[in-house]
Order: sequence, then C-alpha cells, then structure tokens
Amino acid sequence: MQKDYNIDVQKLFLQMMLTNAELYTRVMNIMNPQNFDKSIRPVAEFMVEYSEKYSLLPDSKQIKATTGIQLDTIDEFGDKHTEWFLEEFESFTKRQELERAILKSADLLEKGDFGPVEKLIKEAVQISLQRDMGTDYFADPKARINKYFNAGGQQSTGWPQMDKLLYGGFSRGELNIFAGGSGSGKSLVMMNIALNWLNMGLSGVYISLELSEELTSLRTDAMLTMMSTRDIRKDIDGTELKVKMASKKAGKYRVKGLPAQSNVNDIRSYLKEVQIQTGIKVDFVMIDYLDLVMPVSVKVNPNDQFIKDKYVSEELRNLSKELGILMVTASQLNRSAVEEIEFDHSHIAGGISKINTADNVFGIFTSRSMRERGKYQIQCMKSRSSTGVGQKIDLEYNIETMRITDEDPDGYADQQAKYRPAPSPNDIMNRLKPQSSVSSTMDAVNKEVESENKLISANPQGTALKKLLNTLTKQN
Repeated sequence: MQKDYNIDVQKLFLQMMLTNAELYTRVMNIMNPQNFDKSIRPVAEFMVEYSEKYSLLPDSKQIKATTGIQLDTIDEFGDKHTEWFLEEFESFTKRQELERAILKSADLLEKGDFGPVEKLIKEAVQISLQRDMGTDYFADPKARINKYFNAGGQQSTGWPQMDKLLYGGFSRGELNIFAGGSGSGKSLVMMNIALNWLNMGLSGVYISLELSEELTSLRTDAMLTMMSTRDIRKDIDGTELKVKMASKKAGKYRVKGLPAQSNVNDIRSYLKEVQIQTGIKVDFVMIDYLDLVMPVSVKVNPNDQFIKDKYVSEELRNLSKELGILMVTASQLNRSAVEEIEFDHSHIAGGISKINTADNVFGIFTSRSMRERGKYQIQCMKSRSSTGVGQKIDLEYNIETMRITDEDPDGYADQQAKYRPAPSPNDIMNRLKPQSSVSSTMDAVNKEVESENKLISANPQGTALKKLLNTLTKQN
C-alpha cells in the first residue's frame, strides 16, 4: 500500500524531532527542508540553520517568533514510536528525493544530457539512515578474520608467485591495473588471468575497447588449446572440438567489443544484459583498457588525461564494489618508461590519479628478446593489501600459444595447501566423482583427435565419420 505523507504526517515528524533532539541527530544526514510541504518548510529550514549555528534545536517559541508557525512538542514516546519515526522518515525522504530527481532528469533528457541522470536517480535510491554500527573489533576475532579471507574475498590469480606477493590473490570489489608500454602484452596478461579463472570455474566477461571480439577470442583459443594461431588455421575442426570439450569444465565466458570512449554506464548496462539474458553470474570483468574509457560523472576534455583517468578509475572501482566482482584493467606507461628496468608512479601515463584509486598496480616489463626466450617480468608498483611494492616476479611465456604460466619455484601453492581446512564429507564425495582439469581434458581431446585422424586416414568413409562426430559434438 502506498503511504501518504501528507502535511499532518510531515508536521508530526517535525514535532517529534523538536520533542526529542536525539531523533533529529539521527536523521540530520538525510534531513532536507526541500522535502517538506511549502506551508511548513520554513520551520524545517529554521531548525536546520539554527542547529548548524548553535548545535542545538530551537524551542517552539523561537520557531513561532521566527516563522509565524506554531509547532508544539508532544508527549514523551517510547522505543516503538522512535523506530516508527526512523523507518517512516527514511521512506518519506527517499520518496521525495526520488520524485525530485525524476523531474530534474526529465529536463536533462530533453537537453540531451544523459550522463548525470543515472547519478541523480542512484543517489536518491541509496538514501538511508546509518544504522550499521560497524565491526565490533573485540567481539569475535576468528569470525572477523575468516570473513575477510573467505567471504567473497581473495581469489587466486593462477600464478602462485603473484598470489604469494598479494597474500592470496586479487579481491572482489577492488580495482587492479596492469601498466605497460605499447606492445608489452597488457592484453595478453589479462587474457591469461581470465583463462586461469575460467579453469577454476569462475565466469566472466572480457570487454575490449581496442581489439576485435574475433581477435581476442582467437588469442584465447591459442592459449586454451596450446596451439599456435598458425596451427589453428590449419586445423579449425580440431580446435573447435578442443574448445568445446574444455567448456564442459570451465566457467562461462563472454567477449565483448565496445567502441573507444565508452563510459562506465555502457559497461554496467552490458553486464546487466549479460546477466538477464544468459543467467550468467559474472565473477570477473576484464576491461581492455582504462585509458580508452570516458567518465560519466563529469564532462572532461579527452586530452586532460589526469582528470579523466581520476574519475574513470573511481567509477570502475565503484562498479567493482557495487557488483562484488574481480575487476582487472590496463593502462599505458609513458615514453619515459621505455628504457627503464624499474618502474615507479611517474611512468604511468596520465599521472598518479589512477594509481591513487587502484588497489593493486603492476608494471609489465618485457622486450622482444625476453619474449623470444620465453620470459615475462611483472613488478608490483602498488598494493593496498600487502607489502609487495617493488618486488618482481618472473613468468614463463610460450611465444607460439601466448600462454603465460608460473612454474612456482618456491612451491607457494603446495605451502598454501597445508593450511587449507580439512575436507568435509561432501568435499570428499565430490573428489570421488570423475573430474579433470582443463590440461587433462586437453590431453584426452588430443588423443581423441589423433584417434579420429587415424580412423579417417584408414577408412575411405572417414569424411562421413568426421561429419558425424562434429554433429554429435554440436548436439552435446
């Protein structure tokens, strides 16, 4: 039932605040005189002005003398009445603010100014009283610590050395940036991490503002099947079979190309459509890359990179926190970083604005000779959750398949396994079920393809057999 906050109800709100100043203190963060009827608005305005100047509320005689409106106190009321007031005043404020935001949005839409509309509506909807008292630090330390590490917290990157540097991996709700020069492999790093997460059963989206969907997907084909793009072109049918077999064990994955200078609202809208139309629960989002995204909240000149990146970084981080996802993006290093072997904040294109906002920032150090030798090096430039700043990790790179892997020389993954809790009966039952990793799946697929080729070469009806196999694969 829709509630009617008529003038009598609004007057009662003011009377209750005047009677019990503590109520006013609890709602002052959402108190807006513009939400009240014009006939009693002067009272609300006077109460706000007086309290801000003198740190207490005026009495009824002062209100009468100043506004000409009689506002009497009421009898003392108990806790139930207090709870009613807090709930109703919050609902009243939210409705009034939303109504005003909608009216203002209509004017903006007529002018073609779409950017601020979502912000206006969102701010109105998110109005609420501060009832969360925060974490009681001493109450339950064990539960508090477990909540940080387990409740949607850190997720392994698939590279044990990086997990060790970050004390476990990336966390949901944070912004992670890989910075590198042109051609350094920023996209390849993000694609490899995305594939690592897919192999762990996570589902996600790769949004490219630079590369086409087809090229991004082809590179992932090479990484997934451990085939070069040259070999893929020679054996498209075999590649298709491998990818389909791998999909049975991996998470769901979408690759989407957006035009350069798209904004965070475009990204948010796409993610909502993915979830609505496909039912995929998005665990991670890769954005390739930050420098090509435009802000929503302000209009800036694209050449003013410092301001642009500041707002884009904040909006991407807010989106990550809002959706509770793993967010990874990339940024350019400037020209001064070309000859450097140690990166610092001054080497980030656009300045320090994006670094201030990001939770983790990594510099990609590589060269043509390093890639030919199968080496990649990543340096931690910033980390909120660890002391890894300045440390470097060396990764293995396969120039044919573009796969970046970690040999884990320190055995970090094995060390972490020792500290995992003992498996529950359900976990044990799940392990007894037939399972395999993507790599083992690839071995099986390779054998299957090899066997198929032998049958085709030995059997004059091989072509028909191959068509039948492809048909069965598609049906499955």
